[in-house]
Amino acid sequence: MNSPAPSLMVIAGETSGDTLAAELVTALRQQAREAGQAAPVFFGAGGPRMAAAGVELAVDMTEHAVVGLWEVARHYWKFRRIFHQLLRLAAVRQPDLVLCVDFSGFNRRLGHAIKARARGAWQPRLVQMVSPQVWASRPGRAKSLERDFDLLLSIFPFEKAWYAQQAPSLRVEFVGHPIFDRYPPPPEAAPPATGPARVVLLPGSRTAELKRHLPPLLGAWELIRQKHPSASAVMVLPDERLRALALAQGAGAVVTVQTGGLPERLREATVALACTGTVTVECAYFGVPTVTLYKTSWLTYEVARRLVTVPTLTMPNLLAGTAVFPEFIQYQATPKALAQAALEFVEHPQSAAAVRAQLRQVMATLGGPGAARRAARLVWELLHTPPGR
Repeated sequence: MNSPAPSLMVIAGETSGDTLAAELVTALRQQAREAGQAAPVFFGAGGPRMAAAGVELAVDMTEHAVVGLWEVARHYWKFRRIFHQLLRLAAVRQPDLVLCVDFSGFNRRLGHAIKARARGAWQPRLVQMVSPQVWASRPGRAKSLERDFDLLLSIFPFEKAWYAQQAPSLRVEFVGHPIFDRYPPPPEAAPPATGPARVVLLPGSRTAELKRHLPPLLGAWELIRQKHPSASAVMVLPDERLRALALAQGAGAVVTVQTGGLPERLREATVALACTGTVTVECAYFGVPTVTLYKTSWLTYEVARRLVTVPTLTMPNLLAGTAVFPEFIQYQATPKALAQAALEFVEHPQSAAAVRAQLRQVMATLGGPGAARRAARLVWELLHTPPGR
Protein backbone atom coordinates (compact mmCIF):
# COMPACT_ATOMS: atom_id res chain seq x y z
CA MET A 1 0.00 0.00 0.00
CA ASN A 2 1.26 3.46 -0.85
CA SER A 3 2.03 5.81 2.01
CA PRO A 4 -0.24 8.84 2.45
CA ALA A 5 0.52 11.91 0.39
CA PRO A 6 3.11 14.14 2.07
CA SER A 7 2.23 17.76 2.75
CA LEU A 8 4.54 20.57 1.58
CA MET A 9 4.23 24.24 2.47
CA VAL A 10 5.82 26.44 -0.20
CA ILE A 11 6.66 30.12 0.33
CA ALA A 12 7.86 32.39 -2.50
CA GLY A 13 7.67 36.14 -2.46
CA GLU A 14 8.49 37.63 -5.84
CA THR A 15 7.94 37.03 -9.55
CA SER A 16 11.22 35.15 -9.99
CA GLY A 17 10.61 33.05 -6.87
CA ASP A 18 7.06 32.30 -7.99
CA THR A 19 8.42 30.93 -11.28
CA LEU A 20 11.13 28.91 -9.57
CA ALA A 21 8.73 27.45 -7.01
CA ALA A 22 6.25 26.47 -9.73
CA GLU A 23 9.00 24.64 -11.62
CA LEU A 24 10.06 22.79 -8.49
CA VAL A 25 6.47 21.82 -7.62
CA THR A 26 6.03 20.38 -11.13
CA ALA A 27 9.31 18.46 -10.80
CA LEU A 28 8.26 17.09 -7.40
CA ARG A 29 5.01 15.78 -8.88
CA GLN A 30 7.09 14.00 -11.54
CA GLN A 31 9.40 12.65 -8.85
CA ALA A 32 6.41 11.18 -7.01
CA ARG A 33 5.12 9.54 -10.20
CA GLU A 34 8.52 7.98 -10.87
CA ALA A 35 8.61 6.67 -7.31
CA GLY A 36 5.10 5.22 -7.66
CA GLN A 37 3.87 7.26 -4.70
CA ALA A 38 1.14 9.81 -4.11
CA ALA A 39 1.98 13.33 -5.20
CA PRO A 40 2.52 15.80 -2.35
CA VAL A 41 -0.22 18.20 -1.30
CA PHE A 42 1.11 21.73 -1.85
CA PHE A 43 -0.09 24.86 -0.07
CA GLY A 44 1.41 28.16 1.02
CA ALA A 45 2.07 31.61 -0.41
CA GLY A 46 3.30 32.72 -3.80
CA GLY A 47 1.91 33.99 -7.07
CA PRO A 48 0.01 33.05 -10.22
CA ARG A 49 2.57 30.56 -11.52
CA MET A 50 2.45 28.58 -8.29
CA ALA A 51 -1.34 28.64 -8.40
CA ALA A 52 -1.25 27.33 -11.98
CA ALA A 53 1.07 24.53 -10.80
CA GLY A 54 -1.57 23.45 -8.28
CA VAL A 55 -0.40 25.11 -5.09
CA GLU A 56 -3.23 26.15 -2.77
CA LEU A 57 -2.38 29.78 -2.01
CA ALA A 58 -3.29 31.47 1.25
CA VAL A 59 -1.58 34.72 0.18
CA ASP A 60 -0.50 36.16 -3.18
CA MET A 61 2.95 37.32 -2.12
CA THR A 62 3.93 38.73 -5.51
CA GLU A 63 1.59 41.66 -4.86
CA HIS A 64 3.74 42.70 -1.88
CA ALA A 65 7.28 42.50 -3.26
CA VAL A 66 9.50 45.31 -1.95
CA VAL A 67 13.23 45.74 -1.38
CA GLY A 68 15.28 48.08 0.78
CA LEU A 69 15.18 49.14 4.42
CA TRP A 70 12.86 52.09 3.96
CA GLU A 71 10.49 50.16 1.70
CA VAL A 72 10.28 47.23 4.12
CA ALA A 73 9.80 49.58 7.09
CA ARG A 74 6.88 51.29 5.35
CA HIS A 75 5.15 47.94 4.91
CA TYR A 76 6.14 46.49 8.28
CA TRP A 77 2.62 45.91 9.61
CA LYS A 78 1.45 44.30 6.39
CA PHE A 79 4.37 41.87 6.37
CA ARG A 80 3.92 41.20 10.09
CA ARG A 81 0.28 40.27 9.48
CA ILE A 82 1.22 37.95 6.59
CA PHE A 83 4.05 36.43 8.63
CA HIS A 84 1.76 35.48 11.51
CA GLN A 85 -0.95 34.30 9.13
CA LEU A 86 1.51 31.87 7.52
CA LEU A 87 2.93 30.80 10.87
CA ARG A 88 -0.57 29.95 12.10
CA LEU A 89 -1.26 28.10 8.85
CA ALA A 90 1.88 26.02 9.31
CA ALA A 91 0.94 25.18 12.90
CA VAL A 92 -2.58 24.13 11.89
CA ARG A 93 -1.70 22.10 8.79
CA GLN A 94 1.63 20.77 10.07
CA PRO A 95 3.38 20.14 6.75
CA ASP A 96 6.02 17.44 6.48
CA LEU A 97 8.37 19.87 4.77
CA VAL A 98 8.54 23.66 4.37
CA LEU A 99 10.07 24.81 1.10
CA CYS A 100 11.24 28.42 1.15
CA VAL A 101 12.06 29.83 -2.28
CA ASP A 102 14.24 32.95 -2.43
CA PHE A 103 12.61 35.91 -0.52
CA SER A 104 15.36 35.39 2.01
CA GLY A 105 14.69 37.97 4.74
CA PHE A 106 11.08 36.89 5.22
CA ASN A 107 11.70 33.18 4.71
CA ARG A 108 14.67 33.01 7.05
CA ARG A 109 12.59 34.45 9.89
CA LEU A 110 9.56 32.33 9.05
CA GLY A 111 11.70 29.19 8.97
CA HIS A 112 13.10 29.99 12.40
CA ALA A 113 9.61 30.63 13.81
CA ILE A 114 8.25 27.37 12.38
CA LYS A 115 11.20 25.42 13.76
CA ALA A 116 10.64 26.97 17.18
CA ARG A 117 6.93 26.14 17.12
CA ALA A 118 7.33 22.49 16.04
CA ARG A 119 6.32 20.13 18.80
CA GLY A 120 6.02 16.40 19.41
CA ALA A 121 5.49 14.35 16.27
CA TRP A 122 5.50 17.44 14.08
CA GLN A 123 9.13 18.01 13.13
CA PRO A 124 9.03 19.49 9.63
CA ARG A 125 12.11 19.53 7.41
CA LEU A 126 13.09 23.01 6.19
CA VAL A 127 14.58 23.72 2.77
CA GLN A 128 15.73 27.03 1.31
CA MET A 129 16.07 27.24 -2.46
CA VAL A 130 18.32 30.06 -3.69
CA SER A 131 20.88 31.22 -1.20
CA PRO A 132 20.48 34.64 0.39
CA GLN A 133 23.34 36.87 -0.66
CA VAL A 134 25.06 36.36 2.67
CA TRP A 135 28.36 36.18 0.83
CA ALA A 136 27.80 39.82 -0.22
CA SER A 137 26.90 41.30 3.17
CA ARG A 138 26.17 40.26 6.76
CA PRO A 139 27.75 36.78 6.55
CA GLY A 140 26.59 36.05 10.09
CA ARG A 141 23.15 35.26 8.66
CA ALA A 142 24.64 31.99 7.41
CA LYS A 143 24.65 30.81 11.02
CA SER A 144 20.89 31.28 11.34
CA LEU A 145 20.41 29.19 8.20
CA GLU A 146 22.70 26.54 9.65
CA ARG A 147 20.66 26.50 12.87
CA ASP A 148 17.21 26.21 11.32
CA PHE A 149 17.41 24.69 7.83
CA ASP A 150 18.08 21.11 6.80
CA LEU A 151 19.05 21.82 3.20
CA LEU A 152 20.01 24.79 1.06
CA LEU A 153 19.69 24.43 -2.72
CA SER A 154 22.18 26.68 -4.49
CA ILE A 155 21.93 27.89 -8.09
CA PHE A 156 25.45 29.40 -8.25
CA PRO A 157 28.59 27.25 -8.13
CA PHE A 158 30.73 29.28 -5.72
CA GLU A 159 28.23 29.17 -2.85
CA LYS A 160 28.80 25.61 -1.64
CA ALA A 161 32.47 26.26 -0.87
CA TRP A 162 31.61 29.56 0.81
CA TYR A 163 29.12 27.89 3.16
CA ALA A 164 31.58 25.09 3.91
CA GLN A 165 33.78 27.75 5.48
CA GLN A 166 31.08 29.87 7.16
CA ALA A 167 28.42 27.30 8.15
CA PRO A 168 29.92 23.81 7.84
CA SER A 169 26.97 21.98 9.42
CA LEU A 170 24.50 23.29 6.85
CA ARG A 171 23.98 20.93 3.93
CA VAL A 172 24.37 22.91 0.70
CA GLU A 173 23.89 21.38 -2.74
CA PHE A 174 24.53 23.11 -6.07
CA VAL A 175 21.67 22.13 -8.40
CA GLY A 176 22.45 24.47 -11.29
CA HIS A 177 20.61 27.46 -12.69
CA PRO A 178 17.00 26.97 -13.82
CA ILE A 179 17.42 29.19 -16.86
CA PHE A 180 18.62 26.28 -19.01
CA ASP A 181 15.23 24.58 -18.74
CA ARG A 182 13.19 27.70 -19.46
CA TYR A 183 14.54 28.55 -22.88
CA PRO A 184 15.94 26.68 -25.89
CA PRO A 185 19.70 27.02 -26.26
CA PRO A 186 20.61 30.33 -27.91
CA PRO A 187 22.40 30.15 -31.26
CA GLU A 188 26.18 29.93 -31.12
CA ALA A 189 26.59 32.47 -33.89
CA ALA A 190 26.87 36.12 -32.95
CA PRO A 191 23.92 38.34 -33.94
CA PRO A 192 24.45 40.37 -37.11
CA ALA A 193 26.48 43.53 -36.64
CA THR A 194 24.64 45.40 -39.36
CA GLY A 195 21.23 47.01 -39.34
CA PRO A 196 19.58 49.40 -36.88
CA ALA A 197 20.37 48.88 -33.20
CA ARG A 198 17.74 47.14 -31.09
CA VAL A 199 17.69 48.18 -27.44
CA VAL A 200 15.89 46.30 -24.64
CA LEU A 201 15.03 48.18 -21.43
CA LEU A 202 14.53 46.11 -18.27
CA PRO A 203 13.70 48.33 -15.28
CA GLY A 204 12.94 45.54 -12.77
CA SER A 205 10.09 43.48 -11.34
CA ARG A 206 9.13 45.60 -8.32
CA THR A 207 7.07 48.77 -8.21
CA ALA A 208 9.77 50.83 -6.47
CA GLU A 209 12.41 49.66 -8.95
CA LEU A 210 10.23 50.62 -11.87
CA LYS A 211 9.57 54.10 -10.53
CA ARG A 212 13.24 54.79 -9.82
CA HIS A 213 14.66 53.25 -12.96
CA LEU A 214 12.27 54.63 -15.56
CA PRO A 215 13.72 58.18 -15.65
CA PRO A 216 17.38 57.21 -16.23
CA LEU A 217 16.46 54.42 -18.65
CA LEU A 218 14.14 56.56 -20.74
CA GLY A 219 16.65 59.42 -20.65
CA ALA A 220 19.42 57.09 -21.83
CA TRP A 221 17.23 55.83 -24.65
CA GLU A 222 16.58 59.40 -25.82
CA LEU A 223 20.33 60.02 -25.99
CA ILE A 224 20.90 56.79 -27.90
CA ARG A 225 18.13 57.66 -30.35
CA GLN A 226 19.61 61.10 -30.95
CA LYS A 227 22.82 59.49 -32.19
CA HIS A 228 21.07 56.59 -33.96
CA PRO A 229 17.65 57.74 -35.21
CA SER A 230 16.98 54.38 -36.87
CA ALA A 231 17.44 52.46 -33.58
CA SER A 232 14.41 50.93 -31.85
CA ALA A 233 13.69 50.16 -28.22
CA VAL A 234 11.28 48.02 -26.26
CA MET A 235 10.66 47.81 -22.53
CA VAL A 236 9.80 44.33 -21.21
CA LEU A 237 7.97 43.89 -17.90
CA PRO A 238 6.90 40.67 -16.14
CA ASP A 239 3.20 41.45 -15.62
CA GLU A 240 0.32 43.71 -16.62
CA ARG A 241 0.31 45.54 -13.30
CA LEU A 242 3.82 46.87 -13.90
CA ARG A 243 3.05 47.58 -17.54
CA ALA A 244 0.08 49.72 -16.52
CA LEU A 245 2.28 51.59 -14.06
CA ALA A 246 4.95 52.20 -16.71
CA LEU A 247 2.35 53.54 -19.12
CA ALA A 248 0.96 55.79 -16.38
CA GLN A 249 4.49 57.14 -15.89
CA GLY A 250 4.65 58.08 -19.57
CA ALA A 251 6.89 55.29 -20.87
CA GLY A 252 4.49 54.47 -23.70
CA ALA A 253 5.16 57.83 -25.34
CA VAL A 254 8.85 56.99 -25.65
CA VAL A 255 9.14 53.21 -26.19
CA THR A 256 7.03 50.15 -26.84
CA VAL A 257 6.08 48.61 -23.47
CA GLN A 258 5.19 44.92 -23.41
CA THR A 259 4.44 42.16 -20.92
CA GLY A 260 6.41 38.96 -21.34
CA GLY A 261 8.23 37.89 -24.49
CA LEU A 262 11.66 38.56 -23.02
CA PRO A 263 13.44 35.63 -24.76
CA GLU A 264 12.32 36.81 -28.18
CA ARG A 265 13.44 40.37 -27.49
CA LEU A 266 16.81 39.29 -26.12
CA ARG A 267 17.47 37.02 -29.09
CA GLU A 268 17.29 40.01 -31.41
CA ALA A 269 18.83 42.63 -29.08
CA THR A 270 21.95 44.63 -29.84
CA VAL A 271 22.23 45.84 -26.24
CA ALA A 272 20.17 45.77 -23.04
CA LEU A 273 19.91 48.23 -20.19
CA ALA A 274 18.83 46.27 -17.12
CA CYS A 275 18.22 46.43 -13.40
CA THR A 276 20.79 44.37 -11.51
CA GLY A 277 19.24 41.10 -10.45
CA THR A 278 17.86 37.89 -11.93
CA VAL A 279 17.33 39.34 -15.38
CA THR A 280 21.06 39.96 -15.87
CA VAL A 281 21.58 36.18 -15.95
CA GLU A 282 18.92 35.98 -18.67
CA CYS A 283 20.80 38.64 -20.62
CA ALA A 284 23.98 36.60 -20.18
CA TYR A 285 22.25 33.41 -21.31
CA PHE A 286 21.24 35.04 -24.59
CA GLY A 287 24.67 36.63 -25.01
CA VAL A 288 23.40 40.20 -24.91
CA PRO A 289 25.91 42.95 -24.01
CA THR A 290 24.20 44.69 -21.11
CA VAL A 291 24.54 47.87 -19.07
CA THR A 292 23.23 47.43 -15.52
CA LEU A 293 21.91 49.91 -12.97
CA TYR A 294 20.32 50.06 -9.56
CA LYS A 295 18.78 52.93 -7.63
CA THR A 296 17.16 52.71 -4.20
CA SER A 297 16.15 55.02 -1.37
CA TRP A 298 18.80 57.23 0.24
CA LEU A 299 18.59 55.32 3.54
CA THR A 300 18.88 51.89 1.95
CA TYR A 301 21.82 52.99 -0.18
CA GLU A 302 23.72 54.58 2.71
CA VAL A 303 23.31 51.48 4.86
CA ALA A 304 24.01 49.02 2.04
CA ARG A 305 27.22 50.65 0.87
CA ARG A 306 28.64 50.14 4.37
CA LEU A 307 27.62 46.49 4.52
CA VAL A 308 28.13 45.13 1.01
CA THR A 309 31.54 43.56 0.56
CA VAL A 310 31.40 42.32 -3.05
CA PRO A 311 32.71 44.60 -5.82
CA THR A 312 29.57 44.38 -7.99
CA LEU A 313 25.83 43.77 -7.73
CA THR A 314 25.66 42.21 -11.21
CA MET A 315 25.78 38.41 -11.02
CA PRO A 316 27.50 37.76 -14.39
CA ASN A 317 30.29 40.07 -13.20
CA LEU A 318 30.63 38.12 -9.95
CA LEU A 319 30.73 34.82 -11.82
CA ALA A 320 33.29 36.11 -14.31
CA GLY A 321 35.43 37.84 -11.70
CA THR A 322 35.53 40.95 -13.86
CA ALA A 323 33.24 43.74 -15.09
CA VAL A 324 31.73 42.04 -18.13
CA PHE A 325 28.67 44.30 -17.87
CA PRO A 326 29.23 48.01 -17.09
CA GLU A 327 27.42 48.75 -13.82
CA PHE A 328 26.03 52.06 -12.50
CA ILE A 329 24.70 52.28 -8.94
CA GLN A 330 22.63 55.06 -7.36
CA TYR A 331 24.05 58.49 -8.28
CA GLN A 332 26.19 57.01 -11.05
CA ALA A 333 23.07 55.79 -12.88
CA THR A 334 22.54 58.90 -15.01
CA PRO A 335 21.07 58.90 -18.52
CA LYS A 336 24.38 60.11 -19.95
CA ALA A 337 26.47 57.39 -18.25
CA LEU A 338 24.06 54.64 -19.28
CA ALA A 339 23.84 55.87 -22.86
CA GLN A 340 27.60 56.16 -23.26
CA ALA A 341 28.14 52.61 -22.03
CA ALA A 342 25.40 51.25 -24.29
CA LEU A 343 26.76 53.13 -27.31
CA GLU A 344 30.14 51.46 -26.78
CA PHE A 345 28.46 48.16 -27.67
CA VAL A 346 26.31 49.64 -30.45
CA GLU A 347 29.16 51.46 -32.20
CA HIS A 348 32.00 49.00 -31.58
CA PRO A 349 31.06 45.45 -32.61
CA GLN A 350 34.40 44.14 -31.38
CA SER A 351 33.50 45.20 -27.82
CA ALA A 352 30.17 43.40 -28.09
CA ALA A 353 31.84 40.28 -29.49
CA ALA A 354 34.34 40.20 -26.61
CA VAL A 355 31.49 40.37 -24.08
CA ARG A 356 29.60 37.55 -25.80
CA ALA A 357 32.69 35.35 -25.60
CA GLN A 358 33.00 36.03 -21.86
CA LEU A 359 29.32 35.29 -21.34
CA ARG A 360 29.65 31.87 -22.95
CA GLN A 361 32.35 31.03 -20.42
CA VAL A 362 30.19 32.28 -17.53
CA MET A 363 27.15 30.25 -18.55
CA ALA A 364 29.25 27.10 -18.90
CA THR A 365 29.74 27.16 -15.10
CA LEU A 366 26.03 27.11 -14.21
CA GLY A 367 25.23 23.42 -14.40
CA GLY A 368 23.27 22.98 -17.63
CA PRO A 369 19.69 21.69 -17.95
CA GLY A 370 17.90 19.84 -15.15
CA ALA A 371 18.09 22.18 -12.14
CA ALA A 372 14.47 21.65 -11.07
CA ARG A 373 14.80 17.89 -11.50
CA ARG A 374 17.99 17.77 -9.42
CA ALA A 375 16.42 19.97 -6.74
CA ALA A 376 13.27 17.85 -6.65
CA ARG A 377 15.30 14.67 -6.15
CA LEU A 378 17.13 16.18 -3.18
CA VAL A 379 13.90 17.47 -1.62
CA TRP A 380 12.22 14.10 -2.15
CA GLU A 381 15.12 12.27 -0.51
CA LEU A 382 15.04 14.64 2.47
CA LEU A 383 11.26 14.26 2.75
CA HIS A 384 11.69 10.50 3.13
CA THR A 385 14.67 10.64 5.50
CA PRO A 386 13.91 10.43 9.24
CA PRO A 387 14.56 13.68 11.16
CA GLY A 388 17.91 14.10 12.82
CA ARG A 389 21.15 14.99 11.13
